[in-house]
Amino acid sequence: MVMKKSVPAPNPDAYVRALDGWRRDCVDMLRSAVRKAADFEEVIKWGHLVYLTNGPALLIRAEEARVLLGFWRGKRMTAIEPRLKGGGKYELRTLEIREETAVSPAVVTRLAREAARLNHTVGNPTKKAAAGDTKARAQRRPAKRKRVSNKRP
Repeated sequence: MVMKKSVPAPNPDAYVRALDGWRRDCVDMLRSAVRKAADFEEVIKWGHLVYLTNGPALLIRAEEARVLLGFWRGKRMTAIEPRLKGGGKYELRTLEIREETAVSPAVVTRLAREAARLNHTVGNPTKKAAAGDTKARAQRRPAKRKRVSNKRP
């Protein structure tokens, strides 16, 4: 099977205009809920909608049979939305939305607000921890104990 490479939309509005049916309605709702949550920069990155605030916080990706709502720090947000699934780099978790999937705009706004808050308190999820952060973590860990040998000299 050969995948056709598509040209990414030139801007977020064009991305949405290229959709139709339930996917367009879904992306319109998600986009509106996300915009209410925080002052995100909305861009086209990696061929879909990405919302930035101190690094990437979330994405909306419309596919043929589903829409994905993904969060770079989604692993920390499963208490808000237990249907967030996935793994891998950056604690990324996604909510898979199909035509019959019920999604509350209020929950989307809450998730997006939390994604923005985490990026501002924890940092850009695509950057390694700064040297100071590493030292602070090391200071919170208990000191390693030296092994004592029971052998007599």
